[in-house]
Amino acid sequence: MGTVKKVADWLTTWFTLIVIAWAAFNYFVPATSVWAKSYTGYLLGIVLFGMGLTLSLEDFARIFKQPLMVIVGTVAHYVIMPLVAVLLCWIFRLEGPLAVGVILVGCCPSGTSSNVMSFLSRGDVALDVSIGLLSTLLTPFMIPLLMQLLASKYVAIPWQSLLINALTVVLLPIALGVICHMIFKEKIAKVTVALPIVSQVAILLIIGVVVAANQAKLFSAATMLAIPVVILHNLCGYSLGYSFSRLMYKVYPKGFGYAQQKAITFEVGMQDSGLGATLALTSFAAAPITAIPSTFFSVWHNISGSVLSAWWRKHDDKLGIAQNAGASAEAEAEHAGAAAAVTA
Repeated sequence: MGTVKKVADWLTTWFTLIVIAWAAFNYFVPATSVWAKSYTGYLLGIVLFGMGLTLSLEDFARIFKQPLMVIVGTVAHYVIMPLVAVLLCWIFRLEGPLAVGVILVGCCPSGTSSNVMSFLSRGDVALDVSIGLLSTLLTPFMIPLLMQLLASKYVAIPWQSLLINALTVVLLPIALGVICHMIFKEKIAKVTVALPIVSQVAILLIIGVVVAANQAKLFSAATMLAIPVVILHNLCGYSLGYSFSRLMYKVYPKGFGYAQQKAITFEVGMQDSGLGATLALTSFAAAPITAIPSTFFSVWHNISGSVLSAWWRKHDDKLGIAQNAGASAEAEAEHAGAAAAVTA
């Protein structure tokens, strides 16, 4: 058990570098993962089944205990990221499947990576998990709706396929995982230790498939545009998510403190890129290039999230800001630091 945990911790620590190395390997040796193209739905199903195994009824009850923050955070996620994606497609003049891929990853729920980054930044992990859970449960309905509204001008959107695939790939595995948790209870703990390894290996396989399937087009002049778009998409998500949560503090100061602002920042800015890539490969199988933005996003948001969470933690330590401080704590700490410097 200890060895499994050590391996899981090692994978989590070095996951971003492993993703880059694995993607590069599949670019030069595409036969490594191309065989798994028809299994991407099952691979993501395994990841979400594992997520379900870690959930209890208390996790669902938490949504009802703090409904305002969870609903507001989820709405912010499903408004900000899709609209930013559309705006960036217009600015960079993206067309066809590549534009659809950018909008698709923008319409995805927040992934489990946001939970990790929120934890590392000392944010409100419980709120982060609740928003992530609600946004994921809404996926089968939100993605087809948003894609039909925002991406239909680029290509015909197979909303029925998106709905069915999202239901089978997202809700069904999560429901089965929750049921297994309810039946086996404490015994599940023996299995959940290995879940990070299983999930990360499955995500790596999905990324490998996307790279292998698009090997000839991955770094063409057209697809290279997706890199700055993805970077800006993610950074705009962080900025707007944080600004929105600061604004909400003025409306409801008891609920949107400093830790909650961090959680909402990561929940808005980070996407379930594995789901985006899987839906692109299944519902837009004729144009695998649609999955490229999700792959770029998967690599980038792990890098940016790690940097932001580390900066936030060091920043708070330097200013002596407590984890559960109010929204004005940062300004107050900086003011106190400046006053001390002047006095000295």
